[in-house]
Amino acid sequence: MSKPTTPIKPSPNLSSSSHFTLRTHFKLHPPLPSKPNKPSINILCSQNPQSTNPNPNQNLTLNSILHAIPDWADKIKERGMKKSRSLYSHEKWLEHRSSRRHIRHFLSSLSSRVILSLVPPVIAFTSFAVLIAGYNSAVLVHWLPDFFPVLKASSLPYQLTAPALALLLVFRTEASYSRFEEGRKAWTKVISGTNDFARQVIASVESSNDVSLKKALLQYIMAFPVALKCHLVHGSNAGQDLQSLLEVDDLAVVLRSKHHPRCIIEFISQGLQLLNLEESKRNLLESKISCFHEGIGVCEQLIGIPIPLSYTRLTSRFLVLWHLTLPIILWDDCNWIVVPATFVSAASLFCIEEVSSLSVSLSHTHMHARIKKIIKFDDQSLQVGVLIEEPFPMLALDELCKLVHDNIQEAIASEKIIRAQLNAKRKRHSSEHSPNGRPSS
Repeated sequence: MSKPTTPIKPSPNLSSSSHFTLRTHFKLHPPLPSKPNKPSINILCSQNPQSTNPNPNQNLTLNSILHAIPDWADKIKERGMKKSRSLYSHEKWLEHRSSRRHIRHFLSSLSSRVILSLVPPVIAFTSFAVLIAGYNSAVLVHWLPDFFPVLKASSLPYQLTAPALALLLVFRTEASYSRFEEGRKAWTKVISGTNDFARQVIASVESSNDVSLKKALLQYIMAFPVALKCHLVHGSNAGQDLQSLLEVDDLAVVLRSKHHPRCIIEFISQGLQLLNLEESKRNLLESKISCFHEGIGVCEQLIGIPIPLSYTRLTSRFLVLWHLTLPIILWDDCNWIVVPATFVSAASLFCIEEVSSLSVSLSHTHMHARIKKIIKFDDQSLQVGVLIEEPFPMLALDELCKLVHDNIQEAIASEKIIRAQLNAKRKRHSSEHSPNGRPSS
């Protein structure tokens, strides 16, 4: 009795077809591994971005919420930095030293950009104090297991480190104010040098052939403080500020240059070489350019070299650690009062880092009085700390440039009148006296 092997003999064809079908199947679908759990793991990994995070906007929303308040505070601060500073008139000085200024300053606290810029750190540390106070209260009322400790510590470390923090804040404020003072002095020299340079050009250039060149030189001199201001203050529009001072072709050359103030100095230097002047007068006028170079050097150093970053970071880290541990230190004595105590401490110490009131006195000299009126800032933005570490946005540079322009325009307008008056006096004096010195009859 034979075994039913004959139906299985055509199996080579079947096997080949089955092998072919099997290979085709493997090409379309990857082979299943021996362990049944690995395919499920691979599927989970391939679908991980969708399965683990069904809402892709969740992390984005959380980040936006965490950054919303700091970004808002920074925008308020930067908007205040771009605010145009104004002159102080006699009425403003009376208001500035009024006995009612304290009430006025307190009522305007919520509109102060300085106070609003402190909202992020104050909210953060006050919220942390609420968490510490809530945790300690939960431990004391046995809402948590007994092995959770009450977070409290001795106040002796704070008593020992308080003078160090005070010195850090004082030195930080003093260093920032010294930078502000150096920037103010640099711009005072630029103002004085610009006015003196223009006066020398007006008095020295007398040839009728140099009238157009003299006018162009005075335009370059008036344009230099504006170009320097645009070079120092971020966000300034040099083309818009200089278009009323320079001709179109000169303005195009200046705007194409990488360093606008030095380009204008080059215009001035080349213009002096073309004047019909004696060599001594030309050398005198060229010596006036040195104050421009000195002003550029001082201002660029103040912009490019901040207070040592290690000192700034040390002060910031000290303040952060101080306020993170403050609720723990004060818990024994204050309990829930640690929340308002942390709020007041954070608002005060972080404000000292950024803000300090300055007393500004007027000089008795008319020129310095006008300059110090210009280099002024309103009483809501009398700032040292971080805000005036970069001093130039805090100076009234727009008003300063306008003052230079008005002074030079007034000198140009009064030149002919003053010269005519002096010539008339000389003629009258010569007509009243004889050649031998005796008065004529």
